Amino acid sequence: QVQLVESGGGLVQAGGSLRLSCAASTRAFNGYTMAWFRQAPGKEREFVASISWNGSKTDYTDAVKGRFTISRDNTKNTMWLQMNSLKPEDAGVYYCVGMAAGSVLSGSWGQGTQVTVSP
Repeated sequence: QVQLVESGGGLVQAGGSLRLSCAASTRAFNGYTMAWFRQAPGKEREFVASISWNGSKTDYTDAVKGRFTISRDNTKNTMWLQMNSLKPEDAGVYYCVGMAAGSVLSGSWGQGTQVTVSP
């Protein structure tokens, strides 16, 4: 079974930076758009950013534009999310997923990685 494993979360002060990683257990996701979602306590899971299979197209939710950068390296089966100028409202559990036709691929949700931003 293909797995996506997120890492890199932690506690950071507002204004700080974190770099999240998403490692796929196989090359199966290399042909798909990949995305990051996040879920804050008591809130619904929301889209953060996505990147096309070859990295040529990226998309961000307005709240993170200019602060977050998504990237991938298919030779390493890995995707990243560089998060700068973090705000308390960026806190939550971050998940990486594969996507096809605008929908999350079944079974691609991992355990997520926790991001905590102190004021």
